Amino acid sequence: MIPVMICGGFGTKMWPLSREHKPKHFLPLIGEKSLFQLNYETLKTHFKPEEIYISTNEDQFELGKLNVPEIPPENYILEPEMRNQGPATGLVAAFLYKKGLMDEPFMLVQTDVIREPAEAFIKMMLDCDVVARKESKYLTGGKRTDYPAMGVDYLIKGEKVSDEGSVGIYNVAKFVWRSTKEQTEELIKQQGALIHTNHTCMTPKNLLSMLQKYKPEWYEPLMNYVNGSDLRIEYQKMPPGPIEDVTQQVHANGESLVVELPFQWFDFGTFDNLYEYLKLRGLYKTPENVVDLDGHDNFVRLDDANKVVGIVGVDNLVVVDTGDALLICDKKMASRVNEVLKEVKNRNIALT
Repeated sequence: MIPVMICGGFGTKMWPLSREHKPKHFLPLIGEKSLFQLNYETLKTHFKPEEIYISTNEDQFELGKLNVPEIPPENYILEPEMRNQGPATGLVAAFLYKKGLMDEPFMLVQTDVIREPAEAFIKMMLDCDVVARKESKYLTGGKRTDYPAMGVDYLIKGEKVSDEGSVGIYNVAKFVWRSTKEQTEELIKQQGALIHTNHTCMTPKNLLSMLQKYKPEWYEPLMNYVNGSDLRIEYQKMPPGPIEDVTQQVHANGESLVVELPFQWFDFGTFDNLYEYLKLRGLYKTPENVVDLDGHDNFVRLDDANKVVGIVGVDNLVVVDTGDALLICDKKMASRVNEVLKEVKNRNIALT
């Protein structure tokens, strides 16, 4: 198994903390270590540094080396430019194929999430490795839920294909694109309904074959790169797009598998996600220089320990002060923070 840590975006829903020059996965959101470092520490319980790869862009290369200097620079898979997850996933497969690792299963490991306990995640990787060596199908992850999570895709699991004693890996019976709240409430009542959580796992050869069948406009430039053409030139030929451009067709044709995550999976997509995680573990305390009178469940994060902030009679707020920017947001609206950043850019407002 080849673990590939993926980090290319910069978490616009966690602005102003997360910036292009220092995105959320490189920030110490939990204690003193970044999400990137915490994920690396999980992987190194089983893998050597030289066995771990990083998929990112050229702008984040130095940040990656600064966070985890043990990983060899030659293990970085660098996108020449951002063209969304589809081309980036294809580049991972092409890079490993070119290194002669075409028949070694790899797994994409998102670095803006936490998986607990770590040993359950490692066991899942090793069990997926066994299946991915026998199957040519696309293998992804899924998580059970008791509530209708919105803005995500769902998978309905079918027949189990993994051996006894290993984690549950199943054929995908159905893929459901993002739906209305009412449709999602009905969906999760179905037996075997899982939130789609990525964790793509295949051999490079099989993933490239999948692209050849369903997305030749990605496959052909990637194979040109494998055969010696300049990556920057070939990458520009690939139209931007999500990997779902391919996987939706794969699911529809019965060519996919889903592993049911045997661990807790925490996605730090927004400030309310971060607050709930910290609160659940008793890790959040209102800063000493914040006076919160008669308020409940407010999340406050300040860069300036000398600035005094007063909050009176309000609940469920996100307050983030980075010196050059101040965010005040209802936690229920935290998923719209990226709209603020977009408007800041539209107005050409300068930030340090």
